[in-house]
Amino acid sequence: MPDLKLIDMPLGWTMSESGDHISYLDFPISGIVSLMYNLEDGSTSETALVGCEGMVGISIYMGGESMPSSTEVQTAGQAYRLSRRLMKREFALGGELQHLSLLFAQALICQTSQTAVCNQHHSVEQQMCRWMLMSLDRLKTSELLITQEAVGRLLGVRRESVTQVVSLLQKDDLIERGRGRIKILDRVKLEKRACECYAAVKDEYERLLPGSLNLE
Repeated sequence: MPDLKLIDMPLGWTMSESGDHISYLDFPISGIVSLMYNLEDGSTSETALVGCEGMVGISIYMGGESMPSSTEVQTAGQAYRLSRRLMKREFALGGELQHLSLLFAQALICQTSQTAVCNQHHSVEQQMCRWMLMSLDRLKTSELLITQEAVGRLLGVRRESVTQVVSLLQKDDLIERGRGRIKILDRVKLEKRACECYAAVKDEYERLLPGSLNLE
């Protein structure tokens, strides 16, 4: 604890760019950080998201030194920060931190792989339901503070497609939309509208890191 520094993670903050030499490992205690892949034509897509169940900067202990994705704060919050030097030292001791870090890395690989499959094979509605549920699992609220344009950027789809899905879900009383926010009204029905990708990732996180997600 004496080596951890509490930091703020403001909305939209780019914590690291693709290829950056990572200097810190961050443990979010609130908010959500998105791992983003940016293409040369300017298009983007979220490959994974991290909240209070995990950590940002796993290349420090995985040996790669940097990541091909950038990390951006999707929902403002706070995190505990640990320096690269201290993380590598503690990881080398082979204790509980090493064990949990490797379990989280495995869970993150599962999420990244499942997201790739989802983006390729499932509808925008299914993708959005999966994304909303995964976000809720990492927050202590039923309200997501995000614009439809930002959702489209995360999913790698047009804003118009997101607007159509949001309108449909609101019509069916699953969500309520406002300016820059989406409130979940019926989580059970939302889960039924999502594809199997959500359950696959949730089950793997619960298997590897029991109790790490907010599944109420």
